Amino acid sequence: MDKRPKSKILDSSSKTKGRAFNSPAEASSNESQTKGLIKKITQKKEFSQLPKKDVELAFEKFDKDKYLDEEKVKLTRDLLRKVYSSFTSQKLLGIKDRDVKWVLNKHKSTKERLPYYDEVYARILNGLGTQGCTPKNIQENIFTKGKISVIDLGAGVNGFSYEYFKSRKINYVGVEAVGQLVELMNYFFKSKKIKARAFHLSLFEIDKVKELIKKQKKPRVVFLFKVIDSLEVLERNYSKKLLEEIAPLVDKVVLSFATHSLGKRAKFKVKRNWIIDFIKDNFFILDEFELGGEKYVVFQKK
Repeated sequence: MDKRPKSKILDSSSKTKGRAFNSPAEASSNESQTKGLIKKITQKKEFSQLPKKDVELAFEKFDKDKYLDEEKVKLTRDLLRKVYSSFTSQKLLGIKDRDVKWVLNKHKSTKERLPYYDEVYARILNGLGTQGCTPKNIQENIFTKGKISVIDLGAGVNGFSYEYFKSRKINYVGVEAVGQLVELMNYFFKSKKIKARAFHLSLFEIDKVKELIKKQKKPRVVFLFKVIDSLEVLERNYSKKLLEEIAPLVDKVVLSFATHSLGKRAKFKVKRNWIIDFIKDNFFILDEFELGGEKYVVFQKK
């Protein structure tokens, strides 16, 4: 049972609920005004390459009569910054030639995962625990029977962790909403001659996400590393919908979330039982573990 506090914010399916236009002309005027405000929001560099869908979802939260246009722009930008920019150093939006660890250290999500990549990938890709293994054992305990397609949803800069796949045969596909990070990953793949690709796509465009997954060869593994909180900010319960849609298409889903606040060691009071209970009720859990303040849940369709 989802015990999270009930939100008073309307989701994307109710963006016009309760609003009535007196005439087609008024409706057209409001639509034109909305487009103008959204254009203004995305004039700032950090939001300039976000998918239109994500910006619209954020704007709908504040598209109310009680807010002035300037407030709508500011509040929408603040929300988008919380969802996307707060995890990323602004230095990442303009650089190209930097080494792997420098880039991974500039994104809060990957920075906290950096010391544990070997162990995380060994465990979730091989389907084997690493308790009692030495680092050498972990590296040698690899999946060698064929390529694995990894579809990394909400990748951030996680494509730069490709070297931690070691000698595993990986077909890596990253999906990211921040266009500058997509360009950064693709530049990295090309410069290092890695056969991988990142796509600029909103996770709220679920049909496009599913089509992309279907194009990848089996076996398929989906990563959702520290993504669900951001999805829920923009649309309540969207994480559940996304999991229901993509799980039947893949062999494994690996979902993770922070158990400590970013940059701090204090544990969160909220343990996200709402998503854990949902996964237990609807999927078959293969593994659960915690490393570096991040809890991982590996599951598949029943």
